[in-house]
Order: sequence, then C-alpha cells, then structure tokens
Amino acid sequence: MSEVTREGGPDRGRYLLDLGDGAQAELTWVARGETRVATHTGVPREHEGQGHAAALVTAMVADAKAQGFRIVPACSYVAIWARRHPDAAQHFA
Repeated sequence: MSEVTREGGPDRGRYLLDLGDGAQAELTWVARGETRVATHTGVPREHEGQGHAAALVTAMVADAKAQGFRIVPACSYVAIWARRHPDAAQHFA
C-alpha cells in the first residue's frame, strides 16, 4: 500500500492514497472551529476491502493527535471506524 498524502489548507482538505492506474482512495474534511468534519471516504469498488479507507482514517487520527484537533465523523465509514477503535475515542467529537 502506498503512503497517505495530504492536500488542502486550513479550511478543507483531503487524505489520499494512490492505488495505481490513476485510481485513488480519499477522505475529505472541512474545518469547523477546533474540529475537522470527516465528510466523505471513497474507495473505488475494485479496491474495496483492502484496508485503504482504514489507512486514511488512521492518518487523520494521527494528525488529530499531533495537531490537537478533534474529528467529527459525518461520514458513515469514519463513524464505524471510530466505534471499532475505542482506543482512539479521545480524538473524536
């Protein structure tokens, strides 16, 4: 799996994984005060079930820990991931 990259600025951005052949997985977010709202996670159908979405959320959680923001899981995948990882609960609003 390739490394997660980040794009964007202080108001909005996204986490990306290059999956090869022009395919990308992404997690988008928008800033709201001291939080980042995770708005969408997308993985091309042919790449589903390989841990790509989890890698994107894991990168966002690492950034939340390092930068001090909390994540609002507006995206259903991020909400499910948060429930499955109670050890990361302090990073979610």
